[in-house]
Amino acid sequence: MVENYIFDFGMVLVRFDTEYMTKQYIKDTADCALAKEVVFDRLYWDRLDAGTITDSAVKEGIKSRLPQRLWDGALKAYDNWYFNLPFIDGTVDLVKQIKASGKKLYVLSNISKGFAENYKKVPALEELFSLFDGLVFSAPLGMVKPDAEIFEYLLNKYKLDRTGTVFIDDSEKNINGARAVGIKGVLFDGDIQKLRNELK
Repeated sequence: MVENYIFDFGMVLVRFDTEYMTKQYIKDTADCALAKEVVFDRLYWDRLDAGTITDSAVKEGIKSRLPQRLWDGALKAYDNWYFNLPFIDGTVDLVKQIKASGKKLYVLSNISKGFAENYKKVPALEELFSLFDGLVFSAPLGMVKPDAEIFEYLLNKYKLDRTGTVFIDDSEKNINGARAVGIKGVLFDGDIQKLRNELK
């Protein structure tokens, strides 16, 4: 019997669309494409998720790789990305239904310190996270999925029975990481009906 549901954040609860996030501040198509590749380069974001690089270092890196005329828009895209995260159709409704059923809900996300410190500035995100019984963000802990330690941290922190816990993520390697520590894993490919069927 599943009693605990752990959701990833990006591409499960919200859409992380780098073109959309950049387009809010740089309208020209070619300039937007150039800035997007730099601002959201995994070179920075993997280290942001792990908590091993600062915002100021990322911004200096962005400026060093873009023409000066794009600095203002690129830095605004970086500073404000968490204001530009549309919900994915269906998953928030699913979360609400699980909540109403009396089950426990958690978020486990590879995400930056900046997000962890500032998400409450976005009313829609604060409302979403209020549905959950616990939030675990990677960067403040210096742990990342799919490593076992971050799954063990969540299990221990909230005293969860791993055999009664299911993890939903859009990354197969993260699902495998959960399964390696005895948590059930369900891969989300964007098909909400398929997800509902698998959770049943």
